Amino acid sequence: MPSLADLGAVAREAGALALGKWRGEFTTARKHDGSIVSEVDHAVDALLKTRLRDLDPQAGWLSEETADNAERLLIPRVWIVDPIDGTRDFVRGRPGWAVSIAYAEGGRVTMAVLDAPARDEHWAAEAGAGSFCNANKIMCASRTQLAGARVPTDFLAAVDADLTMVSKPNSIALRMAMVARGDADLLASIRWGKEWDVAAATLIAQEAGATVTDALGNPLRFNSTKGEAFGVLATCPNIHAAAVERLAERAAELIKR
Repeated sequence: MPSLADLGAVAREAGALALGKWRGEFTTARKHDGSIVSEVDHAVDALLKTRLRDLDPQAGWLSEETADNAERLLIPRVWIVDPIDGTRDFVRGRPGWAVSIAYAEGGRVTMAVLDAPARDEHWAAEAGAGSFCNANKIMCASRTQLAGARVPTDFLAAVDADLTMVSKPNSIALRMAMVARGDADLLASIRWGKEWDVAAATLIAQEAGATVTDALGNPLRFNSTKGEAFGVLATCPNIHAAAVERLAERAAELIKR
């Protein structure tokens, strides 16, 4: 069985590979959904697949850059990875990207790491053992009022004018990690998203004391049939119910589409 140290070593190796190509020359392309992918994403994916399968060759595999295979649904353990979360920042030479690795068993993430070498940050968590950034234990903030909550975003709707914008990396995993470390109070996405975007960061935030659900306030379960969930909401625990309530009408309208 792999250890958190094993995952951390793999994430650092993958992060070093990506960092060596960052701000250099590499090819990019558009995927069918219009999102951008680089040759570095594929190179990191290949490295992760080799290294992580060495750690647990019987675990299933769910990655943004690998064609999905339904066989993972028959396996209790699964690797859920995003080789470069925040590819848009990566290709633009910005530091808001990270290698994301989650190890899930029975639908729950039990170990997770995020390696963000361009930010000199390495995040790690194990179920029941707390969350750490650069080996320092982290905790979410203790905000009790939704008004004034810090949100990593570039835009706030008029209805959310009482919230406070803070600087946002492109990586949603790193935005969730901001909540985990107390650099932000709330991260919300109200659209269908893939598990690999949030799996590792979900455990990191939860082990730091944050509450993490889908956009409707329901628990997240990983290695699902489609490998996706309707949004994510990561908050300080005392404002989560208020955030769910504020998002409810918008979320209900979007989920109908």
